Amino acid sequence: MRTLGRRAVFPAWILFVALLGATFTASLPSSEAWAQTPPRIPGLPGFGKPAKAPPPPVFGDSRDQVETAVVVPNAKVAPGADVPIAVTFKLADGFHIWPKADAPTEGRAEFDGAIRTDLTINPGADGKPQPIAGIEFNAAFAQWPAQHTVESDLGDGLKKYGVYEGTFAIFIPASIAKDAKPGVITVPIELFFQACDNRGCSNPAHATVTATIEVVAGAGESAAPSAASKDLLKDFDPSVYARIRAGEKPSEALEFNLFSLSFTIDPNGAGFILLLLIAAAGGALLNFTPCVLPVIPLKIIGLSQAAQGSRTKCFALGFVMSLGVVAFWMALGVAIASIKGFTSTNQLFQKPEFTIAVGIVIGVMAIGMAGFFSMKLPDWVYMVEAKHDSYLGSFLFGIMTAVLSTPCTAPLMGTAVAWATTQGPGTILTVFAFVGTGMALPYLVLSANPKWIDAMPRTGPASDLIKQTMGLLLLAAAAYFIGAGTSGMLVMAPEPPSHVYWWIVGAIGVGAGGWLALRTIKITRKPLNRVVFGGLGVVILAVSALIALSQTAKGPIAWTYYTPERLADAQKAGKVVVVDFTAEWCANCKTLEALVLNTPGVSKEFNADDVTAIKVDLTGNNVAGNALLKDAGRLTIPLLLVYGRDGTLVMNADAYTPAQVLEAIATARAKDGAKDGAKDGARAK
Repeated sequence: MRTLGRRAVFPAWILFVALLGATFTASLPSSEAWAQTPPRIPGLPGFGKPAKAPPPPVFGDSRDQVETAVVVPNAKVAPGADVPIAVTFKLADGFHIWPKADAPTEGRAEFDGAIRTDLTINPGADGKPQPIAGIEFNAAFAQWPAQHTVESDLGDGLKKYGVYEGTFAIFIPASIAKDAKPGVITVPIELFFQACDNRGCSNPAHATVTATIEVVAGAGESAAPSAASKDLLKDFDPSVYARIRAGEKPSEALEFNLFSLSFTIDPNGAGFILLLLIAAAGGALLNFTPCVLPVIPLKIIGLSQAAQGSRTKCFALGFVMSLGVVAFWMALGVAIASIKGFTSTNQLFQKPEFTIAVGIVIGVMAIGMAGFFSMKLPDWVYMVEAKHDSYLGSFLFGIMTAVLSTPCTAPLMGTAVAWATTQGPGTILTVFAFVGTGMALPYLVLSANPKWIDAMPRTGPASDLIKQTMGLLLLAAAAYFIGAGTSGMLVMAPEPPSHVYWWIVGAIGVGAGGWLALRTIKITRKPLNRVVFGGLGVVILAVSALIALSQTAKGPIAWTYYTPERLADAQKAGKVVVVDFTAEWCANCKTLEALVLNTPGVSKEFNADDVTAIKVDLTGNNVAGNALLKDAGRLTIPLLLVYGRDGTLVMNADAYTPAQVLEAIATARAKDGAKDGAKDGARAK
């Protein structure tokens, strides 16, 4: 009888990879050790260095040092005409305000605790800009003033910072609609800023200025700009209107976070090529998520068997499987581009029927691939059985692999996909095609290099044991999807879903580990193989039992389940608010919660009196939760938001470490003054 020898080295490596992520993360330093040398994540305040609050307020309200107003050079404008709106600032001598959030640094230092200057046109109840009938705005093309350089010591030595100071204006290009009716249009603009000098800063403040524009019947009745307005307009570049009409898109800064790595790109122009490469990298990383990893050994066995007969057929089967992966992602892109209201796979899994159907398909295919059931199945089952030596089977296997990846979001991919869904059909399909290509590429490379998989056992007990073990793990995945879908049917938001099905998932996993351990002892007498593979079986058994216990336990965090009212109450109370998006079908969410959020240091902070930990569970059709996810600028989960005491967003990340979460909470606690400074609401000077 064949033993587990040299040819089993490669499958052993594959099985070890399945546990590598959990083992590595579990071995990370403690929260305290991370906090001593936390990684740097540019764009998230305070990360990478001890959290700093802005200099202490010593001048009261920032509006005491800043006068704001609004000027419309043409108070009377005809339909179809362009009209720039100038928001003016006049600062007291020696004072400055911080630049807008995405302003270029031009070699200057950045201060993590800076309150950035911002403006919102006609903000609604949610703080987001709302349209105004008869006028169109191009706030993305707003012209901000040049920065001045100041030197200051903000706690880490004398450095140069970019600021706005003196008297200046922010110009907002606007155009009156061609069908606008005569009358007065009122445009409220909310400003947010903080005034500082070299001694300290005033409390941040909101101010509202209102532009009034009169639409007249014809172009001949438009009023000429006043002399003062003409003088103000000398700093305005009117060519912006020609660029807008020519189809130019404003510069966009998309921020990508991968734990300690963070960078931004502009997806327009040449940056689009970089975004496509990032999307492909995210697709490739999907293969190493808990959703996909168990099926990789099964396909490698199939490629190995095909390579034994013909290298050409091996490549052809791998190519066809890759086409299946890409075809699924393209079909998903077509659905997003053509179906109104459909923006992400999250929406699919929030339909319990879809989640259950995925589980059933996975279960059927697992039975067919593992080959250890002799029962007679209906003929239609064998039509979808993914036989590795058939082109149809390889294509369907590729589709199944892609379907398995949809509950998980790979790092980098989420931001690229979320941006793509806001663009036209061509851009959506291109980005999704690159995600699929990135995911399919490893299989294509393996099929083109069959020598790399020569160590894979093609027949005999060792090969059968691998297929049986992975088949059982796939059955556990099937039980997971069916259980998640059933919970989605029964849950009533915002209450948490049932977790009982995790016992079934854990039991099948225990069976897979036990089967691997027992069969290893029977089919090999080599001590090393027995220790390695038998031990791996015991590890799978133990991890499966641990997963069942942990997922059905209450957990160390006292979560508040999300409703808009509960979030509003926590923010009104001036608390730090942490919002975790999760779902029963989201394997990445479960992993991050277990290995990051439930660690002693993080859970202790989440349970602190001045922190409210809110969980948004999207297992069922949680309408309010989906609206909050959209407001956060995201389409996929996992996602963690951290809000400061003043309600400002401190952290928005889908991949994070314990140290980064602790750092975000520390920064959120420091953002206390803005709430007091804004109590008076909209008062303009």
